Amino acid sequence: MDGSGIDYEAVFQALPGAVALLTPDLVYVDVNESFLAASGRTREQLIGHYLFDVFPDNPTDPAATGMRNLRASLERVATTAEPDTMAVQRYDVESPDRSGVWQERYWSPINVPVLAPDGSVALLLHRVEEVTELIRARGGPSGGDRAAEVLEAELYTRARELQAVNEGLRRTHAHEREVALHLQESLLPAPRPLGHHRAAVRYRPATEALNVCGDWYDLVDQPGRTALAVGDVVGHGLLAAGVMGQLRSALSAASRVAEGPAQALEVLGLYARDIEGAESTTAVSVFIDWKSRTLTYSSAGHPPPVLCHPDGTITFLDQATDPPLGARPEHTRRPEAQVAFTEGATLALYTDGLIERRREDIDVGLARLAEALARHRGAGPDALADALLAELIPAVGVTDDTALVILRL
Repeated sequence: MDGSGIDYEAVFQALPGAVALLTPDLVYVDVNESFLAASGRTREQLIGHYLFDVFPDNPTDPAATGMRNLRASLERVATTAEPDTMAVQRYDVESPDRSGVWQERYWSPINVPVLAPDGSVALLLHRVEEVTELIRARGGPSGGDRAAEVLEAELYTRARELQAVNEGLRRTHAHEREVALHLQESLLPAPRPLGHHRAAVRYRPATEALNVCGDWYDLVDQPGRTALAVGDVVGHGLLAAGVMGQLRSALSAASRVAEGPAQALEVLGLYARDIEGAESTTAVSVFIDWKSRTLTYSSAGHPPPVLCHPDGTITFLDQATDPPLGARPEHTRRPEAQVAFTEGATLALYTDGLIERRREDIDVGLARLAEALARHRGAGPDALADALLAELIPAVGVTDDTALVILRL
């Protein structure tokens, strides 16, 4: 049980559908009662055993493809962290009572990832519904083989049609992704020296075809003062890239003349009201006063920047947070706050792709960032930026882009 008082083990066992839990290496870790009944196997015959050792293909049927198709589906789910609904499969099962005797069976499987807190695939949920009787009924008392052939032909035709549609969408999405990334590259400022202070900037696009180009960063260096900013446009693709470019340019210009970050974000908020697609954009701005060694910051609904002191102590800049751009119907002044820093401290600004994971509280991601930043604080900005991206962003299944700015103070 958890804090809700619900016994999820009892719920799992009571599910009317046949469900099994597998490791990403396809070893059974749990099954429910319906799965035992459908498979004709005991719990001892399943738990801890490799799926295809328990259920191999029918060796007497050289055309059997059930094992190959199921393995491909499960491996795809483990790699992409996306669910997969399979077409009806003929997958014969050896009789539990008569070795070498195979029973013709038809199944409708669905495979779903169960994610760990870090977004990786921890388990595979394999739900299967037996449709053998339905297949046989379509062909009459002795027409099961013919019914299966007709159904297989129908499914093959539909699968080829879907494959052609998906291929067309994939090519369209790939082209849009390429154009959007080129636009992103042209709109983001190139890294440049900030006096004698060392900085590093990174942009990491999402692996999904369309989930790119909503994030930006900006650095404005003036005598005695430097302004850093990052932002995140809601939405993806070419539209988000265009909106991003307009907002980044507007905030960059405002940062050069504004008294502080709050005023710069106020100007940006007013400008965003006239930009389609800019609603609910988040942004954070930090002004660095090198003479007084203070950071003045303001946030429009954005994750807080992180200040890592030379001794590894972490301070989140979270005392001046306001709603995202356009969230209020009327203009109001935005808050700002100050914090002192010492020489050798490190400032990190980032977008939510660095810390947020599906089904995980944001505080977990913030704690992960703080720990990594403190541990690598002795590295230079470039090495530190690369280390954070390598440790905090999953290798696969990245659904959001990430912008990161590191500045050694």
